[in-house]
Amino acid sequence: MRVFHPRAGRAALLRACAFALSAVVAVPAAPLLAAGLSAVPAQARSAPESFADLAESLLPGVVNISTSQTITSKSGPDVPVFPPGSPFEQFFKDFMDKNRPGQRGQPAPPRKMQSLGSGFIVDPSGIVITNNHVIDGADEITVTLHDGSTLKAKLIGRDDRTDIAVLKVNPDKPLHAVPFGDSDKARVGDWVLAIGNPFGLGGSVTAGIISARGRDISQGPYDNFIQTDAAINKGNSGGPLFNMAGEVIGINTAIYSPSGGSIGIGFSIPSNLARTVVAQLRDFGHARRGWLGVRIQQVTPDIAESVGLKEAGGAMVAGVNDGGPAEQAKIRNGDIILKFNGQDVKEMRTLPRIVAETEIGKEVPVVVWRDGHELVLQAKVGELPDDQKQADAKPEKPAPDKGIELSDLGMKLEAITPETRDKYQLTADQKGVLVTGVTNGTPAADKGLKPGDVIVEVQQEEVATPADVQKLVDKIRKTSRKSVLMLVQSGDGLRWVPLSLAPNERKPG
Repeated sequence: MRVFHPRAGRAALLRACAFALSAVVAVPAAPLLAAGLSAVPAQARSAPESFADLAESLLPGVVNISTSQTITSKSGPDVPVFPPGSPFEQFFKDFMDKNRPGQRGQPAPPRKMQSLGSGFIVDPSGIVITNNHVIDGADEITVTLHDGSTLKAKLIGRDDRTDIAVLKVNPDKPLHAVPFGDSDKARVGDWVLAIGNPFGLGGSVTAGIISARGRDISQGPYDNFIQTDAAINKGNSGGPLFNMAGEVIGINTAIYSPSGGSIGIGFSIPSNLARTVVAQLRDFGHARRGWLGVRIQQVTPDIAESVGLKEAGGAMVAGVNDGGPAEQAKIRNGDIILKFNGQDVKEMRTLPRIVAETEIGKEVPVVVWRDGHELVLQAKVGELPDDQKQADAKPEKPAPDKGIELSDLGMKLEAITPETRDKYQLTADQKGVLVTGVTNGTPAADKGLKPGDVIVEVQQEEVATPADVQKLVDKIRKTSRKSVLMLVQSGDGLRWVPLSLAPNERKPG
């Protein structure tokens, strides 16, 4: 079980996001009618008197997974570090050598490490689903069925980006399989059952509700977890989360806890995501995901204002892969992707998941914001490569230009020359205009610009000289916009930076 310990700020956020269903309050109809509202009763399934019948029918489909891994030590525990000449230095060295397995200074013999997890059967022929982190690095995998019998398992495929693995066992007779359900139909407040093998005790059942949906816990680009308060502990990893129809709607994967035990904040991979990945692992041995070929960043209110977008939303393109689907679809740097294949891109993090779930080879509409209006482009979805290789770009030397100072923005600019290229360790193919100075308390300093950064575009137009930057800044200023948008290359990569064009009020510093 992956455990997330509290951190300042994040702990409060997750605590605030954990919901509990404690009571149903009856509201008199009269006040509602007086206010012109209809008194419509909420349709909700009441809590069952017992989960026993459901649990009895599901337990045979849940398995215990144990793994063993060979660990090779270098030479036993390390000696604590003490100042040279300290009497403790030689004492601890002698002690470690004396108690180290094998001969003095020789590597310790290999040892076996055991771990436990959970899984569930989705095909009577012996297909078992679990978390990738349960079996990662294992030399041997053993599946224990509900009746206590054990079977050796073979790894068919695994996907570390979604933390899913598919195993195959060879039983003497058909196994009890459990079906996938539709996780999109699961609602906050619905009853759920979690079944697994906490602490190696064997099949255990816990009940709770869905606390939240669409959780991002910063574990990968496709985070879309179901949050539940059904107790999930160590050893539950890879076990199923069931709805009241006995369908798997999630794979229990992680908990948030200050102690390592359940505090009612658990996370499950939605079944609709898992079902697709499982099918691909069974068919190909690896996950096949849709790929657009763009680097993106969040659209902030400043960026939205600078490009004339009413609300901050979508995913802003900060780079396009050469020869990728986006380049072929004429998607450009600075475009803001608002919709992909008919689905709204409300924020940056939703785009990778939508693209990944799209059928490879399918041509889909992409709605982008460009030059102050929406534009519909057609993109043919490619397959996400394992190792993205960038094509070599041809170096282009900008024409020599005189350095200038944009005092209202707070930065000095120069053309890139062989001397400055060496000084700031720029690549041979780096294009744009070099920032050589930034004044404290100015818009450039406020946005984190520093000497050595390179301005590649201004308001989505390429620049090669300081004069190009000055010209475009003056042009934007005449439109009464509050900020100018610049594409900046730094040591951390490309990013769009909105710089305020408001009258400069110099801050001390």
